[in-house]
Amino acid sequence: TNVLEERSFITDRKAIKTPEELSGMRACHLRDGAALIHYFAWLEQKLLSGEKLDEVDAADRLEQFRAAQEHFVGLSFATISSSGSNGAIIHYKPEKETCKVIDPTQIYLCDSGGQYFDGTTDVTRTFHFGTPTDYEKRCFTRVLQGHIAIDEAIFPKGTTGYLLDPFARQALWKDGLNFLHGTGHGVGSFLNVHEGPHGIGIRPHFNDTALAAGMTVTDEPGYYEDGKFGIRIENVILVKDVDTPNNFGGRGYLGFEHITIVPIGLNLINVELLSPSEIKWINEYHQECLAKLMPLIADDPLAVDWLKKETVPI
Repeated sequence: TNVLEERSFITDRKAIKTPEELSGMRACHLRDGAALIHYFAWLEQKLLSGEKLDEVDAADRLEQFRAAQEHFVGLSFATISSSGSNGAIIHYKPEKETCKVIDPTQIYLCDSGGQYFDGTTDVTRTFHFGTPTDYEKRCFTRVLQGHIAIDEAIFPKGTTGYLLDPFARQALWKDGLNFLHGTGHGVGSFLNVHEGPHGIGIRPHFNDTALAAGMTVTDEPGYYEDGKFGIRIENVILVKDVDTPNNFGGRGYLGFEHITIVPIGLNLINVELLSPSEIKWINEYHQECLAKLMPLIADDPLAVDWLKKETVPI
């Protein structure tokens, strides 16, 4: 018997979202962002007032903030709420019996997402609720530079995520740093939070599928030091057509639109490492966070103050 194994054409069609799916993804990411602002404002206030919260307590509270949002159905995966050295465990899931009490003097990494009737979210933010070390700030800034490089990338049609992956690593490589996971995966529309066939990464299969307008993909470089800390900055981005001054080869060019709208963590940024264009990107991103999220959190003074504080221009 001859057996032919091929990828289903349904997978390829599903990867390219309809205009309705794309607008739903944008909308649910805004509500999701509002839930995260409520959460991080609440968490910072509790920790700085001396309250003891463990990683599970925090994750449960985040789920409550998400559940209060319109069209919420459930989590898209188990929340990675990790303090200090637990953040270096890439697929960490806190359990009540073994998890840590969150230490405000250490880096806190939170990778989480929600399922909404109009879309699926997946977002990672890394914060320090005290005073980070110069080394922690340098590592965080290198990760952020990689995140921005992917976000701003413009590339000819036919380009795969395999070819874009070094953009996310070049700043880390300058310091002799790296990370051992992919840079991005497709995201379903009220479906699987990990969706193929495309992605951004160094595994050979990422070179099989070109990125195409309408695809969703994550942008999530990181850096991890075993026994110390983990850093990851993750947004969901959409592949879109881009007008360029020229059109070499007549192929057309693509770029990205970020739809995750959550501040990045100002006190972990070493501004001296950044180029003027990177500073401009950060300031514009934070102004977008302020403008789009403020109306959604206006009834929570704590969240309003936190959002203002975390979007001050650098």
